[in-house]
Amino acid sequence: MTDRTQKTLKLRGPIFIILILSLFYPVKFSAPLLAADDSGELTVLTKQIIESSSGKELYKPFEELRIFYFKKNQYNEFIELLKSLAEEKKELMPFVDYYTALTRYQQLLHLENTKSWDEYFGSGSLYRQEIEEKAQSTIAQLASTDPLSIYARLLLWKFHHHQQDAQRVSSLDSLMNAILEYPPGATYLLPLKEVADELSSAGEKTKARKIYDLYVKYMVASDTKEEELKQTAAGFYQEGNLNLAQAIYDAYIDKIEDSRPKEELVPILINIARDFSYKDKIPCDPFYAEKIFKKLGEVGAKNVFDEELIYLRAFNLEKIKEFSRAKDIYALLTERFSRSKFSEEALFKMGVISAYIMRDIDSAKKYFEELAQRKNKNTHKIQSLYQLGLLSQWQQDEAKAKIYYDKLLESAGKGFPETSALAKKRLKELEETKPLDYDLRTFMDASLKEENNLFDVTKVALNSSLYRIEKDTGVTISAATFGLESGSLPTAVQYSWSGDLGSAKPSMDAATFQTTYTEPGTKIINVVALSPSGIIDRSIDIIDVY
Repeated sequence: MTDRTQKTLKLRGPIFIILILSLFYPVKFSAPLLAADDSGELTVLTKQIIESSSGKELYKPFEELRIFYFKKNQYNEFIELLKSLAEEKKELMPFVDYYTALTRYQQLLHLENTKSWDEYFGSGSLYRQEIEEKAQSTIAQLASTDPLSIYARLLLWKFHHHQQDAQRVSSLDSLMNAILEYPPGATYLLPLKEVADELSSAGEKTKARKIYDLYVKYMVASDTKEEELKQTAAGFYQEGNLNLAQAIYDAYIDKIEDSRPKEELVPILINIARDFSYKDKIPCDPFYAEKIFKKLGEVGAKNVFDEELIYLRAFNLEKIKEFSRAKDIYALLTERFSRSKFSEEALFKMGVISAYIMRDIDSAKKYFEELAQRKNKNTHKIQSLYQLGLLSQWQQDEAKAKIYYDKLLESAGKGFPETSALAKKRLKELEETKPLDYDLRTFMDASLKEENNLFDVTKVALNSSLYRIEKDTGVTISAATFGLESGSLPTAVQYSWSGDLGSAKPSMDAATFQTTYTEPGTKIINVVALSPSGIIDRSIDIIDVY
C-alpha cells in the first residue's frame, strides 16, 4: 500500500475507507458495511469525481451520490464523504460546500417530517448555520451566473422561505438578480427551468413566469432544432408544467408555420389542441386549446374539423363558459353531421344556451321540439319535453305546459326517475294553481325577462369539480361572485339554486354543495346570486352524466 493511500485512510471516514480498500479487496472489505453493488457504485462515482477535468463533468456524479445517500436518509455519512473528497482535491470545494448545505437542508426537513425532535433541537442550530455558511461559500467562489452559484442561491431562498425569516426577501432578490444576468448564449439552461419551477410551486407566479419566458427565449435563440422544441414542450406538458409547455409550443409553431406545408402543420396543431382541451382530473388549459383551434382555422384548415374534432372544440368552449361560441360550433356539428352520435346532445345544449344565456326562447323551443319529435326514447328527448313544459309554464301557458309534462311521463314510463320527478312537481303546481317554484322562477325571470338583460353571467362564477361523470358519482358544485362594490364590510351573498340538483338540496347560504345523479343525461345547474339590495347576477353550468 502506498504512502498516499495510508495518509488517505488516516484522514477519511469509515465509508470512504471501504471505498479505497475496495479498489484492492472489493469483496472482503466492502461486505461488512455496504452491499457489493453499493460499494461498487460509490467507487465508480468517487473515481469520476476525483478524475474530473472540468466542473461540467462533476454535476452528474455528485447528483448521483446525493440520490444514493438521500434515499437511505444517510445524511451524516454523505457529509463525511464530501469532506473526504475536499481533502483529496481542493478544486472540488464549491461542489462540496453546495452539497453539504443541501444535505443539511434535506436533513432538517427529514427530521421535521419524522418528528425526530431530539436531533432536530439538539443539532438544528448547527445545521442551519452550516446551510448558510456553505451556500454562501459556494456563491463566493463562483461567478454569479455559474449554474452551481444559481443553485446555491436557490437553496438559500428555499431555506429562508421555509424558515419564514427576515432574509427570505433579500435571498429572493439575490436569486432573481443572478438569474436575470444569466448569459443569453448559455447552453446549460436547466437552472432557469428549475428555479422557475420552485418559485411557481411556492406561489411566486409572476417571477416564475418571467424566468420561464427567459428560458424559452434563450432556448429559441440557441437555435434549438424544431423537433427538440417539440419534444421539450411535450415533456413539460407531461410534467404538468402547462405554462412552460405552451410557451415552447408557441415558439415551435412560429418556427414551423412558414417552413412546413399545411399537410404537415395541421396534424401537429390538432394534437396540441387535443392535449390541452378540457379533461376531468387531467392537467389541461381549454383557453390555450381554443387558441390552437383558431390557428387551425387561420391556416385554412376548416375542412380538417371532422365530427370528433368539432364536438371537442364545442365542448371545450362550453367548459370555459364561451357559451355563444359553443352554440355556433354545436350548430356546425349538427349541420355537417346530422346523424352524428353527438347530435342529440348538441341540439339539447343549443336549446339550453339559446334560452338561458341568449334569452332566445323561440330558438330554444325549436331545438327542444326537434328532439321531442324524435321516435327513439332517450334522455335528451325526455329532458327536452321537460324544458318545453317549463318554458310554457313560465310564459303562463299552463295548458301547453301540462301537455308537455304528460307526454314526458308517458314517454318515460318507469325510466328517467329524476326528470320525471321534476315534471311531477311542475304538474302539481299547475293542478294546485300554485306559482312556479320560487328559486326556479327567480332564475327564469333573471334569464328570460328583457328588462333583466343587465344580468349577463359575468359576475357569478359557477363551476363543477367534474363535468363527465358516471351515475352515482359524487360531484362538487361551487359558486362565487366577483366585481362587487362594497364599503368597509363585505357584501352578504346568498345563492338561489335550481335546475338539476340531483340528490342535493342546498340552502341559500351554501356557496358549495355536493351531489350525485342516478340518471344519465345533460344536467343543467342554475344559480342566482343575491345581495341585500337584490340580484347580483345569474349563471348556469352543464354536466354530462353517463
